[in-house]
Amino acid sequence: MDAVPSLAELLADLRELVECESPSTDLAAVARSADVLAHLGERRLGVAPERVVLDGRTHLRWRLGAGPSRVLLLGHHDTVWPIGTLERRPCTVEAGVLRGPGCFDMKAGLAMMLHAAAGLDGVTLLVTGDEELGSPSSRELVEAEARLAEAALVLEASADGGALKTERKGVSLYEVRLRGHAAHAGLEPEAGVNATLELAHQVLAVAALGRSEEGTTVTPTRAQAGVTTNTVPAEASFAVDVRVRTRAEQERVDAGMRALQPAVPGARIELDGGPNRPPLESSASALLLERARAVAVRAGLPAPTAASVGGASDGNFTAGVGTATLDGLGAVGGGAHADHEHVLVDHLTDRTTLLRALVTDLLAQPTNRLLASGGARP
Repeated sequence: MDAVPSLAELLADLRELVECESPSTDLAAVARSADVLAHLGERRLGVAPERVVLDGRTHLRWRLGAGPSRVLLLGHHDTVWPIGTLERRPCTVEAGVLRGPGCFDMKAGLAMMLHAAAGLDGVTLLVTGDEELGSPSSRELVEAEARLAEAALVLEASADGGALKTERKGVSLYEVRLRGHAAHAGLEPEAGVNATLELAHQVLAVAALGRSEEGTTVTPTRAQAGVTTNTVPAEASFAVDVRVRTRAEQERVDAGMRALQPAVPGARIELDGGPNRPPLESSASALLLERARAVAVRAGLPAPTAASVGGASDGNFTAGVGTATLDGLGAVGGGAHADHEHVLVDHLTDRTTLLRALVTDLLAQPTNRLLASGGARP
């Protein structure tokens, strides 16, 4: 490819991707999206991808070159938008802004990935089809590819102003179920064990596990209890969303969740869930950020800034297995998962040039397996 990628071709590929809707929950739609992406990838890379279908979900993998792969480019082609969104929000380009469902998160990153990797050897491109669901079928695939690579570059959209994402919080998800005993609320409430009352105690206990000074949030979310208004509830439940900056905090909260004790005599607690994604700590990105800034300067581009974000991505998994990881290398814009989702067109070529330069630099110079932990890989 040329030193500066063709904006017209980037936009054409991006439009083709956006106009194939791919909600994560629709297996047929994800398969159609994989077909479109495979066709584009074969055109840009000169080779067809390997299709990896797990639990009915279609993931694509390209291994470029005959030798071992040293750099992993990672993304996903599923979106949060249901079929029919495109009718309401068609793909448009006006006044330098491209709009359309999934354009920012993260189909622009996929178009950039294909253009940046063209003609390179020693690179693997992995595009999954269930990231928006938490990567239930693709997590092991992502981790396996990360273990083979010296660096993982994640084409998720940038943070505000184009900042690279050098720190992502880890995620834990729980379901807390409270078991009591039903009784008539008017005739003999004292004969019951009130699961709603136990829920109230446990919601407060769970929320107290948060530590704002550490950036740890423990948030009770969806809750439900009881079946009728005149019955002491025998069952209740609530979900918990945990976000942490460090593994130590993730382990502390998990231990606290498993140590919950009933407050209402006769009540029982059942717990499902646990850590879903490890944190992407800043140590996993530090050296790659330095490389990105250096190659940007050499390419005559502004040195990228860095940001810490609460949302998770598959970059959490690559960092979790000890692979140096830099995230947020995709599009500049905003509105992920919202109606105002958009991509700033003027940044597409510079971002793709930066990605290409960074990959080329990593292939040319040993990374010494830039381990996030500074030790052996898990």
